[in-house]
Amino acid sequence: MVTAVPETKIVDSYRVACDGGEGALGHPRVWLQIPHEHGWVECPYCDCKLVHKDFEARA
Repeated sequence: MVTAVPETKIVDSYRVACDGGEGALGHPRVWLQIPHEHGWVECPYCDCKLVHKDFEARA
């Protein structure tokens, strides 16, 4: 069995929401704050990596 790689999304805001993006198969919506130091945060439910557009080249 192969485990899928978590998704990476480029976002415009430092405060972002994640709900798994799969409708009824997703997870509860959580609001996450991207730290200005690294420019990215991982969702604690689905491990999606949310990267601010200013840090896209470093992700």
